[in-house]
Amino acid sequence: MDRKTSNPPDNTVPNNTVKDPADWATGEESMTGAQASYLKTLCEEAGEPFDETLSKADASRRIDELQEKTGRGRDH
Repeated sequence: MDRKTSNPPDNTVPNNTVKDPADWATGEESMTGAQASYLKTLCEEAGEPFDETLSKADASRRIDELQEKTGRGRDH
């Protein structure tokens, strides 16, 4: 029986799965429904106002800020 071996990840290769929201091609579009729902939850937990007019990129940045504040979605 042949067994495939797995190689450890090559940390020298850039990771394209995480882009700065400022570099998103669609970053200026309205935030997605999923972003709005999660952002609303985070805002409620943090006691901060929810801004329904944010773009995708701005919503992503706000989610990051509120995750830091609430401790949600992050490994500490």
